[in-house]
Amino acid sequence: MTHFLTTDDNPDGHNLEDVLAMARSDLVKRAVLIADDNRQEARQVLANDVKIMAMLSDSLALVEESTALLNRAFGPSRAGQHRIGSCGGGS
Repeated sequence: MTHFLTTDDNPDGHNLEDVLAMARSDLVKRAVLIADDNRQEARQVLANDVKIMAMLSDSLALVEESTALLNRAFGPSRAGQHRIGSCGGGS
């Protein structure tokens, strides 16, 4: 069972794109709050947050690529039906 993502066991979960976008948005909001704090610790946290935001953006691009690939190959996702994985067919 997943905690955040939509699965058969968690039909009210989020898709990965939404989770990554929410995390990135939260980091942007936090960065705005600490941007004018010139203490070394705040500058380091901001620098780390900027790196994390870039990683989240890269991750979001990969997830969107995977979603597009699955949509091209198998059509749109349908509730209760696996497109890939142990229940989706294949060899």
